[in-house]
Amino acid sequence: MSQPIVQVDAFTDRPFAGNPAGVCLLAAPRDAAWMQAVAAEMNLAETAFLLPREDGSWDLRWFTPVAEVDLCGHATLASAHLLWEQEVPSRSLQFHTRSGVLTCTLGGPGIEMDFPAERAAAAEAPAGLLEALGVATPRFVGRNRMDWLVEAADEAAVLALAPDFGRLRGLDARGVIVTARADAGTAWDFVSRCFFPPVGIDEDPVTGSAHCALAPYWAERLGRDALVGRQASARGGTVHVRTAGDRVVLGGTAVTVLRGELLA
Repeated sequence: MSQPIVQVDAFTDRPFAGNPAGVCLLAAPRDAAWMQAVAAEMNLAETAFLLPREDGSWDLRWFTPVAEVDLCGHATLASAHLLWEQEVPSRSLQFHTRSGVLTCTLGGPGIEMDFPAERAAAAEAPAGLLEALGVATPRFVGRNRMDWLVEAADEAAVLALAPDFGRLRGLDARGVIVTARADAGTAWDFVSRCFFPPVGIDEDPVTGSAHCALAPYWAERLGRDALVGRQASARGGTVHVRTAGDRVVLGGTAVTVLRGELLA
């Protein structure tokens, strides 16, 4: 039996930018080993697997090429984009995930996603982390349930990073987010780059779930709830964020770039 699969570029309004995600819309349950094998075959940062429920909501799981993950923003955005592209009538979608129920809504210039805030508490950097990143004098080091968060001196320092991925692979975390306040006169408020070698992704192009930590972090420092983040990877992407208590609203657009069939 063939299985349709789609590739969507998320957090971008044009093809071949943002973060590509595979989206597999299932007609029946498949086991985790099959989903992991498909994700390895796709070899994208994440592949999402959607299974409809009788009440109109969806089960959603995310896999990197080597592991299932607890939270993924860009593949959720890609999933909602695909469902609306297929003319699902509801303007609000609910996804049941390992991080609870996530809601996506059509609004503003694109799609808004209601995610949990993942605040990072100040913590001492583990041995070798700052050396592996090349950040000698961080302004902040912290940790949430998934990642380390490091604030570098400025935007130029973030752009210049050339991490030692081999050393980062041994982190006891999904990975590390490095951020800084954006330069004056730009269209965004902060910049970031995200490195996840422990789950098989050296540098993620655009990471929605990282903005669950970045949004409250920069809201506290800049004194505003609504901000714009720029993930400064080679592909690059823009994430609109808004903090709301223990939740974060992430906004962005997506573009479908490829449709195919799995024959296994």
